[in-house]
Amino acid sequence: MNPPVAPAELGLWPVRAEAAALAMLLQDSLGGELYQPWLNDQGGLSQRQQFALAYRRHRQWIMIGAAGIAVRFLDGLPQDKHSDPAVVVVDEAGRFAIALLAGHEGGANSLAYRVAQCTGAQPVVTTATEAVKPLVLGIGCRKLASAEQIGRAVAQALAQCPGATLAQVREVATIDLKAEEPGLLAFCATHGLPLRVIARAQIAQRAWVGKPSDWVRQNVGVEGVCEPAALIASPRGRLLLGKTALDGVTVAIVDDGEGWRGFIENLQDPA
Repeated sequence: MNPPVAPAELGLWPVRAEAAALAMLLQDSLGGELYQPWLNDQGGLSQRQQFALAYRRHRQWIMIGAAGIAVRFLDGLPQDKHSDPAVVVVDEAGRFAIALLAGHEGGANSLAYRVAQCTGAQPVVTTATEAVKPLVLGIGCRKLASAEQIGRAVAQALAQCPGATLAQVREVATIDLKAEEPGLLAFCATHGLPLRVIARAQIAQRAWVGKPSDWVRQNVGVEGVCEPAALIASPRGRLLLGKTALDGVTVAIVDDGEGWRGFIENLQDPA
């Protein structure tokens, strides 16, 4: 007798049939078990009841639909942040990937970034740890640059910003052509940093803020990578450090902490 097949780590739950195509795209990229609840009667159970029965079959969930529906489906199911499955909610247009439940312990935060890489969505992470990290690194690199090379370039860039440390970095941003660069992925994994991938077309539309690179223009089709990638990832931030280069790796640093503080001060004193 064959042993029972273990459930997949990831479950995908499109709420409507119209979201099936997006769900299949995500399954092709991320794997997992795809549900089609509109096809399953299950004795007259509602979709919410079907989801409740499947909820603990998987360690992580991607639900495609409205956040309000996800909240209602989850009502009464979460028990403890150390054991609850992670839930990421994606709207049907693929614009936002929201880490709704078990952000750290369950991995919803990192899953939201993985979904964003597949769809071009904006990852939405609201956990407090990330909220107090004001720095975004924009990184560009030559093909097959090692994690060690990238680490040295990042260290050099941070050293030029008094008080800046790797612990203050929230995410790394790069161009889509570098989404699978082994050294960059290894650097991010080593330091527990999510990788934000920006489409080349979006970078091309971003007004340049520093010295354009002829090599990047000729080989990539944009005027630069690290500065625009970091600024797009943190639209209210300011460029703390423009492009620096070391051993085939470019790094820029954007700080959005000042923008947030200014926003709060304006709320407190609108005059």
